Amino acid sequence: MVTTSDEAFTERALFLAARGRGTTSPNPMVGAVVVSPEGVVVGSGYHEVAGGPHAEVVALQAAGERSRGATLYCTLEPCCHVGRTGPCTQRILAAGIRRVVASLRDPNPQVAGGGFAALRASGVEVTEGCLTREAARLNAAFLMWIRTGRPRVTAKVALTLDNRVAGPGGARLAITSAAANRLIHLDRAAVDAIAVGSGTLLADDPLLTARGAWRRRPLARVIFDRALRTPPSARLFSTLAAGPVIIMSTADEIAAAADRVERLERAGAEVEAMPGGQLGAALERLGQRGITSLLLEGGPRLHAAFWQAGLVDAWQLYLSPVTAGSGGVPWLGTGKCPIGPTPHGVRACGPDVRVEIDVHRID
Repeated sequence: MVTTSDEAFTERALFLAARGRGTTSPNPMVGAVVVSPEGVVVGSGYHEVAGGPHAEVVALQAAGERSRGATLYCTLEPCCHVGRTGPCTQRILAAGIRRVVASLRDPNPQVAGGGFAALRASGVEVTEGCLTREAARLNAAFLMWIRTGRPRVTAKVALTLDNRVAGPGGARLAITSAAANRLIHLDRAAVDAIAVGSGTLLADDPLLTARGAWRRRPLARVIFDRALRTPPSARLFSTLAAGPVIIMSTADEIAAAADRVERLERAGAEVEAMPGGQLGAALERLGQRGITSLLLEGGPRLHAAFWQAGLVDAWQLYLSPVTAGSGGVPWLGTGKCPIGPTPHGVRACGPDVRVEIDVHRID
């Protein structure tokens, strides 16, 4: 049975877990807290980087001998297999933990309840389901990747008051404020990949990097380009130190345009065929590369294609107090907002408002 005390200590573990945002992928963000029988926190920690110690191990090392008879709070089921690190269940048993309270069962087939079973078989009391929803939201990308093999897609769009994304004829229009742009770059620093269509690349020639925000891992930049229109002179090829540039095209186009492919590869691009030319198959290919989260930045045609294919998992809308006029480019081909679910997050950023909406349920 989950108590209010359990929830309070789990909230602390979730706070710690979030410190791993942008550094643990493709592993999940996990936090852990060790609490003595007297209710005193004697150790805590979080998973900092893929390949590094898991949160449970960090917390147990901090607690030392005070772990005996204590309760371990963790945001994900402790692992029971040997990966890049040893099984956490063995460390928990060796430490003398009496009770484990966890938020989520790990959907990884190598764990999937096995960690809980191993602990129970050795006499440890296990309580599951403490703040499950909060833990699932924190690791939405990991859960999507493990369960479906593809990254979680968050489509980001900047909207005017009249639901336009660009000026007349597709002309560039400064929509978001400096405050909103800072948030956008912080989000870029936290995801595995950013994606745009070839139309956006040709119109804006963006760098697609996280600027003004520290990032530890390479950031993949994905260009959906069926016709291979990306020029080798594009500015993002000057930023390869920030991460790979992946161009997703079709097998037929790649075969028919060998010279263009060669020039792009000389510029530093990794040209890949979308299996069957399908966006869903392209996402699965990105998932095979260890990409668990994708920030879909545009343009409107690419957003519409992903939306119609049912591949947008969440929307991130930046609503700005500017207007484009009737000649501006409408969002998703309509002047009305087509999104129905209730927002799960609303935040002011200067004169703008960021609204976050889950399309696919997280649990």
